[in-house]
Amino acid sequence: MMNIRKILADNIKEKRRDKGLTQEKLAEKAGMSLQYLAMLELGHKFPSGEMLERLANALSIEAYELLAVSSCANSELETLRNDIINEVKTLNEALAKEVTDKVIKALITMGKT
Repeated sequence: MMNIRKILADNIKEKRRDKGLTQEKLAEKAGMSLQYLAMLELGHKFPSGEMLERLANALSIEAYELLAVSSCANSELETLRNDIINEVKTLNEALAKEVTDKVIKALITMGKT
């Protein structure tokens, strides 16, 4: 389950960038400080309902869109899944090589006796 602050932070950044706005410009349009907006985009703060509405209005979207899980999040999860699979494959290959080397070494040692 994803953290609601992370979802909000990602959506604010995505919507702001889609609209071609800088943090400064969005903060100005929403009537908030740049520092507060930065904290929202980092997921360190969560806005009040009123502030959420002001952000949505400044972005010309509905407030619920700032809280929706985006396809971007699903894409990030898929990338993470693929990275984990590749890492496990690499570990399995390394382990198989190590076991094979030990077996060969043991067979060679047994053949010498």
